Amino acid sequence: MTDILKIFAAFLAVLIAIEIYQNIVLYLRTDVIPIKLVIATALMAIARKVIIIDFKEIGPMHIFATAAVVFALGITYYLVGLHHTDEKVH
Repeated sequence: MTDILKIFAAFLAVLIAIEIYQNIVLYLRTDVIPIKLVIATALMAIARKVIIIDFKEIGPMHIFATAAVVFALGITYYLVGLHHTDEKVH
């Protein structure tokens, strides 16, 4: 892994840690799990994994599994976003 990729991966890890902190703070203040924020954090974590993945050392099934997780989280985030939009309209 090149130095710039290592720095970028570390930066993304810090952003993920900040989002996890925000999740905890929001939960402690409201006693409600912020589902959309949790899914966004998971999307950022899997995106970090995709960015730093070494294709020489993993098999195709690992790539397909990662793609399935990204797809599932993306669909979930979209559907949760639709649900929150509908609640604000009514």
